[in-house]
Amino acid sequence: MEINFIAEKVELPQLDASKIEKWIERVAACHGKVVGRLTYVFCDDEYILATNRQFLGHDYYTDIITFDYSTSRRIAGDMVISLDTVESNAVLVGAEPEQELHRVIIHGVLHLCGINDKGPGEREVMEQYENQALEQLKEIDGL
Repeated sequence: MEINFIAEKVELPQLDASKIEKWIERVAACHGKVVGRLTYVFCDDEYILATNRQFLGHDYYTDIITFDYSTSRRIAGDMVISLDTVESNAVLVGAEPEQELHRVIIHGVLHLCGINDKGPGEREVMEQYENQALEQLKEIDGL
């Protein structure tokens, strides 16, 4: 397992890397997966918009883009996260920015585990898994 945190045009968020790694490993295991190499690239809205245009042909802002390099059982990928959008989404849903960042961090992992959120009923399933994962993070905090 190798998890990297990189900042592009923003300050790296204050994360407890060992706690996040433990959490990601636990969530992946719940889905029958093991963690390979994951890279989180934290950025601003302009960086994620350029990434979205260049690699996906999408002309809009988003909170996360997940590039999946997983094999059958081992998850691997690069996840680009806009801290600007995470912060504005936190305000919209009435969440703390840190909690919303955790939700987005695990959202990418869930995608790598094979959970989608674009088709009918899939968004609700994704949200259910996100909420379960956030509960697991609270359990790790309590250890």
